[in-house]
Formats: sequence, C-alpha cells, structure tokens
Amino acid sequence: MKMRKRAILVLASGLILSLLLSPSLKAQEKEQVTKAKESKVVIIPDQVKKVFEEGMQTRQARPDIPFTVVRHLYFPAGQNFYTVILFEVKNADLGFAPLGEAPAKKKEEALTAFETEASKLQARSHLFMQFNKIESGMPGEVSQEVYVPINLQEDTSTYEPEKTEIYSAGYPLTSGQYLLSLAICSQKLEKIGTQYYEFSLPDLTSLADRLETTPIFFVNNQEYMDSAERKPTAHKRSFTYSIMNIELNTDRVFAPGESLGLFFYIFGAQPDENGKFNIEVSYDVLKEGEKAILFAPGQYDSPLIIQELPLIKTVLIKSESGETTEKRNAEPGKYTLSLTITDKISGKSVSKSIDFEVK
Repeated sequence: MKMRKRAILVLASGLILSLLLSPSLKAQEKEQVTKAKESKVVIIPDQVKKVFEEGMQTRQARPDIPFTVVRHLYFPAGQNFYTVILFEVKNADLGFAPLGEAPAKKKEEALTAFETEASKLQARSHLFMQFNKIESGMPGEVSQEVYVPINLQEDTSTYEPEKTEIYSAGYPLTSGQYLLSLAICSQKLEKIGTQYYEFSLPDLTSLADRLETTPIFFVNNQEYMDSAERKPTAHKRSFTYSIMNIELNTDRVFAPGESLGLFFYIFGAQPDENGKFNIEVSYDVLKEGEKAILFAPGQYDSPLIIQELPLIKTVLIKSESGETTEKRNAEPGKYTLSLTITDKISGKSVSKSIDFEVK
C-alpha cells in the first residue's frame, strides 16, 4: 500500500470529517436538481429514459455496451449519504480514441512534452444514473436523475483495450431503498448499454443507539485534492470523497510485505462534553481461524477511520542459547481481518470482518 505519511493521514481524518458538512457535496445535488427544474435542460435524454423504462420491471439489461455494477459504498454527507457506485467495463467499450495527432517534427529538433500529446487517448462517453425509490417492492417515482460525463485520458503506452477495469461515480442520496438504472452511452447515443442495481442506505435515526460502520474496504493509495469536486465525475480505479481521491483494492489481494489500508466511518459513537470521541479498534489477522498477526489496538478521536496495518508477523525462535523474536512477512494464503470496535464513552461495541489474500 502507498499510504504516505501515515500519521498525517490518521490525524487528518478529523479535518476531512469537518469538511463533510461543507457545500461541496450538497452542490452536486443542488446543481442537477436545478437543471431538472429548468424546462430547457434535460438531465437524462428521452431516448435513454425510454430504454430504462423498457427494462425496469424485469431488470433486463441492454448489452450495447456491456458492463456490470459491482457494489456501492456510502459515507456520511450531512443528513445524506455520499453514495459511490462501482462498475466494471472493458476499456475499449468506453470509446478511447487518440486525443490528437502530434504536430510535424521540427527539423533537427525533438518533440517537447506538449508536442507529444498524441501519445494520449481520451474516452468521451456519457453516464446516466436514475434513482427510483422502491415502494412496496416496486420502483416508485424517480428520486434523482444524474448525468456524469466520462472524460478520461490514458497513456497509449499503458492502455489495455481488452482489460476490464473498475470505474466509479458518486452522488449524495437520502436514506432508503433504491433501484438504480445506469446507462453508459456512446458520444451520439448510437449505443446505449444499461444495468439495474438494487441497494439500500440505512436510516440515520436507527444508527443513533448502536454502533455500525459504512462498508469496510481496502485502499491502495490516498491523495488529498486542493478542493472537493463540485460536479459528479467518473473515475478509473478510484473514487473521491470530501477532499480525498481514494484508489481501491477491489480484489483484496496483497503481495508479501504490503500493508492493509482501511477506510471506514463509525456511526453511533458518542462524543464527550468537549466534542471529542474516544474510540478503540482491535485488529486481528486470522488464518484458518487462528490468530496469525496481532496489532496493538488503535485509539481514535474521530469516527472516520484511516488506518494502515503492515502484514508483518512476529515469530518466536527457540534455540539452545535461548528465545529470540524475528519479524517476517505474512506468507501467501487466505486470511481474515477481524475488527472489534468499541466506543469508550458509551460502552457500545460491534465486530466486523473482511477477507483478503496474500500471494
């Protein structure tokens, strides 16, 4: 994992948490709601909405552009949840094409970095998301319509057209059960690929008297941005939340010597009279049900947890001269990370686990 300056990242969780009530995430919703109310502005074209309606009852996908919705993640955003939709699609199906032709090479001169722009590929496609609240088991009225332009660049040297990759798009939503109709479309809507995905977001009031977490997942890298995104944006292999760009480890596979990077939020923890939290998280790595790696419990003053756990175990070595210990990388195999989360102020606790593999 590439979580540079781990201590700074952990301390910064409080800063990130303070920004969750900033207008940036709410601005995404406000802008598209405003557009929807303006008669001349269309969020989702009628041509796409018609395709949604045709397949909604049976959840029949349209395979013009094949893709799969993998899962959703969610994080607190004021009274809403910033909801991230992760989907897999082949790179070539997003319409990557040369960004532009390189200018003619000047006499006896090498091209500058600017002049080699033709080494870039660009994908220009459309992503449309329609969220219907599910009522009595059936999709009700449209709750939100979202347009996300797919405008991504890739170096020709690293571009793999046949590779299926993880992409993301996020948007703030209220609690409830949803049916997402998602479409990936070519530039002029000649191709419209669709998928349907049901998911739910918890009721915040139900989380007040117990501990619960957002989905726990592994990250490869985290970087701070100058400011939070104010418009829904598509990302490759990562997503953004507040002022962070977070690169996912979706296959949960690590090389020997790497670290587990965790990112999650704890609901239901109670602050003290000074607004400070006192949360303890115990981490155990299990292999075949037995403890393989032990860590000292983590102590946190914020419910937003950003933690790095090195996959290094301590081995006791006995010899005629006595006992010594040695640090070793975790050997290849399948493991489970077990977490016990305790709010030291209220006394409430909850246990979680997530599987991963070293190879």
